[in-house]
Amino acid sequence: MTDFKQLALDYHAQPTPGKIAVQITTAAETSDDLSLAYSPGVAEPCRAIAENPDDVYKYTGKGNTVAVISNGSAVLGLGNLGPMASKPVMEGKALLFKRFANIDSFDIEVNHKTPEEFINTVASIADTFGGINLEDIKAPDCFIIEKALQERCKIPIFHDDQHGTAIVTCAAMINALEIQGKDIEHAVIVCLGAGAAAIACMELLIQCGAKREKIYMLDTKGVVHTRRSDLNEYKMLFANNTDKRTLDDAIAEADVFVGVSGPNLLSKEQLLTMAENPIVFACSNPDPEIKPEIAHSVRDDLIMATGRSDYPNQVNNVLCFPFIFRGALDVRARKINNEMKIAAVHAIRTLAKAEVPESVLKASGEKSLSFGKNYIIPRPMDPRLCHNVAKAVAEAAVASGVAQIPMPKSYL
Repeated sequence: MTDFKQLALDYHAQPTPGKIAVQITTAAETSDDLSLAYSPGVAEPCRAIAENPDDVYKYTGKGNTVAVISNGSAVLGLGNLGPMASKPVMEGKALLFKRFANIDSFDIEVNHKTPEEFINTVASIADTFGGINLEDIKAPDCFIIEKALQERCKIPIFHDDQHGTAIVTCAAMINALEIQGKDIEHAVIVCLGAGAAAIACMELLIQCGAKREKIYMLDTKGVVHTRRSDLNEYKMLFANNTDKRTLDDAIAEADVFVGVSGPNLLSKEQLLTMAENPIVFACSNPDPEIKPEIAHSVRDDLIMATGRSDYPNQVNNVLCFPFIFRGALDVRARKINNEMKIAAVHAIRTLAKAEVPESVLKASGEKSLSFGKNYIIPRPMDPRLCHNVAKAVAEAAVASGVAQIPMPKSYL
């Protein structure tokens, strides 16, 4: 572990501190080049944009640029570390945008005292970018911030911890339910955790067919139910009229467990009480709610997913967010709506059923992969994700009326 810590520190420090940099995209070698790049040549696109604001997409990089913005109030599983300590994560997000979808990205860390200050700061700079990815913002502030920015800005605002997690979870869940012979409309779902990711996951599962009354959500005080008086408006959406109060109560005969909470919170005894052919998504990172080795030792009819890359079925946001933005940017979508999210769900889950190319097997360190209990979702290194998911998202944006330009020819 000490060796890994040093490797991680060295990776971020060498050969140049950080993980991203700015690259020149046009000629800048001669005096004539500089005359075009800056004064006096730069005046011409300035005049053009002043006359027609949409020309900003023609003469600048706005249309292929995303800002990754955080206040550092919920950094990974580390808590409220503050803006500067969140910067390595935001640079990492920018790296993933470029690596997987060729999107240029700038990380922005905001100091603020209230959500309103954060909102005003981001809204004031939003038009610089083609889209904004909000990241690592604690609940319930993240809900307030995202909603306000979506209302004030004319570009896509996407809180990846909510919606990216939800999209990938739903894609994997629909496939797992199919393999286990379960109907999403009848599935009893237990969600351990009631933060941003949990609420977004459950809401999107409902959009995909799950029944709200069959979902039991738990926070640190137990089951979220209608007789509690300490619930915020977001948890109230999942207040179940039930006598169940504890995880022991809720998990008995449940079909699905989704953990977005903390390590080692689901015991093997509790797992044993679940229904036949259970599905367990233990997504706490780095340590899941139950270790796969323990889970499989007591249930051989189980499908298991985690947030880790060293186990099968990794629920990883990188399967989603670069391509959601790729599709949205390519048709200049004003927002990322439910239709686009659901299109991404189905594009991701469908790809898991396709034959896996040798190049993906090699990059993933696998000899073979085929749709089944240990392969319910594509691997992050699958290059088909970018085209398939981005195309589905772009098509949904056009069909739902939020696109501002037609589908690009590269998708047709």
